[in-house]
Amino acid sequence: MKLGARIFKTGLAVMLSLYLAMWLNLEPPMFAALAAAIAVQPSLYRTFQTILEQIQANLIGAVLAVLFVVTFGHDPFVVGLVVILAISIILKVKLEPTTIPLAIVTVIIIMESPATDFIQFATGRFALVLLGVVAAFIINLFFLPPKYETKLYHKLLSASEEINQWTMLLIRHAADHRALKKDLNHLEEKMMKLENLYLLYKEERNYFMKNKYGKARKVVLYRQMLVTAKKSLYVLKNLERRSEILHLMPNETHQKFEKQLHYLSSYHDRILLRYIGKVHENHSEELVQKMNIGKEELMSYYIGLQNQTCIEYDQWLRLLPAVSQMIEYQEQLEHLDHLVESFFTYHQEENEVKIREREEE
Repeated sequence: MKLGARIFKTGLAVMLSLYLAMWLNLEPPMFAALAAAIAVQPSLYRTFQTILEQIQANLIGAVLAVLFVVTFGHDPFVVGLVVILAISIILKVKLEPTTIPLAIVTVIIIMESPATDFIQFATGRFALVLLGVVAAFIINLFFLPPKYETKLYHKLLSASEEINQWTMLLIRHAADHRALKKDLNHLEEKMMKLENLYLLYKEERNYFMKNKYGKARKVVLYRQMLVTAKKSLYVLKNLERRSEILHLMPNETHQKFEKQLHYLSSYHDRILLRYIGKVHENHSEELVQKMNIGKEELMSYYIGLQNQTCIEYDQWLRLLPAVSQMIEYQEQLEHLDHLVESFFTYHQEENEVKIREREEE
């Protein structure tokens, strides 16, 4: 099992909150530790974004808890009612739903305080919760900053390679269809995780002006990388759905499809490798020419295939979306190549790529 940075950060936040609570003589320190464990966030931006919302949500919970205990007492019914009201108010003022669990913890911690010296005990409990939030904030800010760009790039590269491998196996009739169907579900899940990882990378903020515009260009570039990877998956899914029709096609059709798909997958790989400096731009020019010629030949051939007796019109029509997806995939690749070219041509002093080697999973 791999222990990620967030696991270590949670442990560090709990440890720091306990030390701070003991140093400030706040009892019991476990309440601060509980708050710290809940408040740890996956990115620096979300840390800045959520700390104020956590404080607001906890303040709402604390005020409601104090008012209802003073007015109605500590009965379980009252505690449940305060929890309902706190959640309703947090949602009404449009704070993040992620602040709700800690606000509920605050309500329960305060409302279990004894009746004597209640305000003093409630204030201490609230201070412990805020201490835990601050500890989580400090750990998020200074320890183990996430490397989302490196993770995003390598996961995009891995997903694209896997999709292209399956595509070539399928068009060559070498794919095991049960394994392919299982992997298609896995690849769709991968794309959803990539979307979330891209959002985390996009949310990261640069606090130095010299990095601001370079980061903005990278965000656009990675967005296109993700769009292109999803388009390659659409090509694979379209071909898989029409695998029975593909088997009925003439050998020349298979050859045309295989050749063009080989060009597209090679082009995709070279663009991604060029981004990290492993492929020179001139090495792709000949491939681009072959790919463009292949697209024209494929379209001319497929249009002419409509009137041939070797294939029924219904079969021809059903296979047409797969051809269309291949053309769209090429357009997205060309757009990605253009973005990479622009990235390295203009503002070179700002556009710095720092991709580390792939870490072991």
